Amino acid sequence: MEMLLGFLVLLACLIVGVRHGGIGLAVVSAIGLIIFTFVFGYKPGKPPVDVMLTIMAVVTCAGFLQTSGGLTVMLKYAEKFLRSNPKRITLYAPITTWLLTILCGTGHVVYTMFPIIYDIAIKEGIRPERPMAVASVSSQMGISASPVSVALVGFIGFFSAAGLPYTVLNLLMVSIPATLCGVIVAAMYSYSRGKDLEDDPEFQELIKDPEAKEYVFGDTESLIDKDLPSSYYHAMYIFFIGIIVIAFLGNNPQLLPHFPNAKGVMKAISMTTVIQMIMLFMGAIILFTCKIKAKDVGNSQVFRSGLVAVISVYGVAWMADTYFSNHMAFLKEVLGSAVQTYPWAYALIAFFTSKLVNSQAAAVSIVVPMALGIGTDPVVIISFISAIYGYFFLPTYPSDLACIGFDRSGTTKIGKYILNHSFMIPGLLGVFTGCCVGYVLAHILY
Repeated sequence: MEMLLGFLVLLACLIVGVRHGGIGLAVVSAIGLIIFTFVFGYKPGKPPVDVMLTIMAVVTCAGFLQTSGGLTVMLKYAEKFLRSNPKRITLYAPITTWLLTILCGTGHVVYTMFPIIYDIAIKEGIRPERPMAVASVSSQMGISASPVSVALVGFIGFFSAAGLPYTVLNLLMVSIPATLCGVIVAAMYSYSRGKDLEDDPEFQELIKDPEAKEYVFGDTESLIDKDLPSSYYHAMYIFFIGIIVIAFLGNNPQLLPHFPNAKGVMKAISMTTVIQMIMLFMGAIILFTCKIKAKDVGNSQVFRSGLVAVISVYGVAWMADTYFSNHMAFLKEVLGSAVQTYPWAYALIAFFTSKLVNSQAAAVSIVVPMALGIGTDPVVIISFISAIYGYFFLPTYPSDLACIGFDRSGTTKIGKYILNHSFMIPGLLGVFTGCCVGYVLAHILY
């Protein structure tokens, strides 16, 4: 009974907290932490300090990238690619947003792509819902395939803390092909979804009004013809070098500095420490090479969003660790055997936890330590890395809402029954395919 009551407290804090955003989730989690400690008598858990520090280093470097204009260069190339292949926008748009997320570590770059995708689709007579909805889903699927995303950094941090030998490259060898297959399957479905614009009575009724028609088919500002300063390109190259160095060192730990541990055994420094050093170092190189003002980084969207993620992970991971660590014996007996018998049970837990907290990073901070604690095979955790994206299930995530707003044709929408929204089937197809491919790849490789 006590365990059930504790779980209800945990669930209530997550449900209430997520309504107030990432920072709200962190402070509401403190209510659960206080209840667990002072009412239930649980020993407080430990916040994931190494993970939080790594996230801070990554988002700081990403903030320098955006402030210096390096992100603008990436978006310019993405737009040039899409406009050169307008007929295939439904396939190329989701692949593009997926790739941008992998390169930048955040799905927030998709906001700039929405008006471009819409403009291409509507002028080609393609139902905008087809490329736009799947592009929104794909941008979030790329998070688990990015070496500099908050979520993947979380995986590495928790694996490292558990003494597991899996590197950044080990995870990427599964997550990149798995999520890409998911993106392609979702895009293939989207090619024929919904009615063609000429056969859609709602759309035809809308454009009967001349003003509405002008609004629907209006022009969108383009980056293609803009001349960008050379410093923008330098910033992008520096950031890419940082990503390559991290991936290289992660797969070659023998090249890392080694120091004696408490028992006098020489051990390489952890990859979480290496990521922190390199990301901050690359931020410094961008600062001096591209001549930007460091104070402006704090105003960048990527930096602000990243700090919200840090605070969210701080609160929710601390509360969750306090609850789960005090019931680990029972969880090992029940959940451990269930996951071993039915590996897909872990995927379901990760999926719905992600929806509950509306964050892949927060879901990782709850589910991965719990799974490792109950003895779940790390290969199973890697197999279902795509399952940490589940917040499309209800259309409440900012990128999905922004997608609906950018679609001036009204074809991307929330359905009458809420669950029948534009992102549901592409999201389910993408995640399911990613999990299936990831399961096969992980068991072949590891």
